[in-house]
Amino acid sequence: MSRRSLSARLFLRPTLLLGAALLTIGAGATPPDHEAAIARLLGLPMSVGLVGASERPVFAWVEMRAGVRTLWVSPGPGQSPRRLTDTRRDDGVDLHHLALSRDGATIAWTQGGDGEFPDLPPPNSGHAARGGTQTVWVRATAGEAIPRVLGEGHSPVFSPDGSRVAFLSGGTLLLAEVSGGAATKLAQLPGTIEDLSWSPDGKRLLFVSRRRDHGLVALFDLASAALSYPDPAMTQDVSPIFSPDGRSLAFIRTVAPPFGATGTEASYWSVRVVELATGKAHTAWRATPGAGGRYYGTRTANLFWSADDRLLFPSEASGWVHVMAAPARGGTAVDLTPGEAEVENFTLSADRRTLIYAGNFGDVERRHLWQRPLAGGAARQLTAGDGIEGFPTIAGDALAVVASGVRVPPHAALVKAGGGLVPMVAGGDPAETGDFVAPEPVRFAAEDGVTVHATLFKARGGSKGPHPALIFLHGGPRRQMLPAFHLMPYYANAYLLNQHLAMDGFDVLAINYRSGTGYGRAFREAAETGREGASEYRDVLAAARWLAARRDVDPRRIGLWGGSWGGYLTALGLARDSAIFAAGVDLHGVHDLVRTPPPMLPPEVQARWRETAWQSSPASALDRWRSPVLLVHGDDDRNVDFAQSVRLAEALTARGVKLDTLMLPGERHEFFRYESWVKAYAATDGFLAGALGASPKQ
Repeated sequence: MSRRSLSARLFLRPTLLLGAALLTIGAGATPPDHEAAIARLLGLPMSVGLVGASERPVFAWVEMRAGVRTLWVSPGPGQSPRRLTDTRRDDGVDLHHLALSRDGATIAWTQGGDGEFPDLPPPNSGHAARGGTQTVWVRATAGEAIPRVLGEGHSPVFSPDGSRVAFLSGGTLLLAEVSGGAATKLAQLPGTIEDLSWSPDGKRLLFVSRRRDHGLVALFDLASAALSYPDPAMTQDVSPIFSPDGRSLAFIRTVAPPFGATGTEASYWSVRVVELATGKAHTAWRATPGAGGRYYGTRTANLFWSADDRLLFPSEASGWVHVMAAPARGGTAVDLTPGEAEVENFTLSADRRTLIYAGNFGDVERRHLWQRPLAGGAARQLTAGDGIEGFPTIAGDALAVVASGVRVPPHAALVKAGGGLVPMVAGGDPAETGDFVAPEPVRFAAEDGVTVHATLFKARGGSKGPHPALIFLHGGPRRQMLPAFHLMPYYANAYLLNQHLAMDGFDVLAINYRSGTGYGRAFREAAETGREGASEYRDVLAAARWLAARRDVDPRRIGLWGGSWGGYLTALGLARDSAIFAAGVDLHGVHDLVRTPPPMLPPEVQARWRETAWQSSPASALDRWRSPVLLVHGDDDRNVDFAQSVRLAEALTARGVKLDTLMLPGERHEFFRYESWVKAYAATDGFLAGALGASPKQ
């Protein structure tokens, strides 16, 4: 009998065989304690939040190292970067929303709070007796200046002359003098305020007033204290910007497709321009029905005004996220980044004449940096190799990115004029990553023909015979796992654990299932995903089949682990197919997808929607769940209700399923404390080693 035939039989084995296998594996085996090794990996420094001064080559960023967040500044050529803050504790207090004055002489930042949800009550993962706080701070970037708190709030923005800082708190617009004094309340609006910026002459503030089902562009005149709403509509308006001369503004106007619509049958968005002197508004460009009929932006700025009076914005008209350019006066848009690849983020050079962008052009599994002159000419690749580069940032005449490699965590790096990178802080490959495997991009097909992209971390340790394997499932689900350190800390941490698990003796297959990013709109908007049918689970099953067919993998010992939407898919696999998946770790996953139906649906359609959501939920298959599971969740999670894990734990306990739990008091979805990450990942490692087989010492 062939190995492949044996694998197929084991893949379809009855649940009783699984139970016997687990009893044999676990008998007398005590999983080793790898907490110290995991702590060393998670303690590696990572850089986030890169910003630049517009007039001088001054950059700033936040370094995260073993839970300690430090503000860094690079003052310019020939000067060494230096620390601006001196926190020494893993206190869970985040530093985010950095801003530099135009000349780079002053920096402002938000301290505390949650950058993803800045207008919710601030987290308190460090268990401060008086609770969490969120405040805006400012200090000079030179010398030993003492930081000064401006007030409670977030998202500071400097005036053009650098003398004032505007910032936000819910629907409150605030202003403070850098030189001293209390912050002044300028305006109070319903809902919240987003996308704050100054006019070039420093006389007005531009922002979006977000009011649940609609959002409108607003202007505040500082001299008259007058508030106005240029071109309001029953829409969600985003990304407002001033023209370089300050005489006009532009923004992106969006409408959400109703339930059941594909987003391709109509035009759901446009780019609007308003002349401030007259109040006249016009459409500079409108999406056409088709692949780009619905708006989909990048995770950073999405609208720029070029020196040749064109507006640059993202569009999926080609089926991929590309940068388009259209005349501000109105006209045809030109695709500046053609090809079957996606732009992750983009910006303009200091003179507004060159597009600079990061994307997976030429290598769909990685992201590199490119530039293209707007006046014409071919795109030029600025970075290459097996690493990842993103978040291009301009400061004066300098360009920087956040970069990473197979063995190098995310860090701030300057881009040389001829291409290539120079890290702002020297360091090289950390000793802790010296034994990391080089992840291998692989592809395979699901049963319905969809191509699944994945990254394989081959086992380094363990027995010489067939070994256990794991499928890692990212969250989002609008994400893409990469064959190097991810630039998002949450997934950089996951990359670290996948490398550690490979050294434990596991093959780890990190899959990019349908509904994720990086592979075009059709893949991201695949039919019947999530609560509409969980079609992405077909990709999980395809990954299990691919692993089970490998000669070096024991098909009786295939497990799952993932967080958020990856936690959902982990739970779905264990509930539906305990005969395939021998164990799993579910971090803050969703287990019951039933929600209030979308508006304006007939009662019978609402009933079908609820039933489909229920059948797509792990909760619908609990009676088939047999495999052991570890549940990890913070009880202040604002992305996934902590009750999702509480209810699942209750249900599994009632059914006699082997269950371990780790509750992290005061933690949010993306844990704020290093200690929480270490606990969660050490528990994950120990649980998987115990459930699927012993692992070597590290």
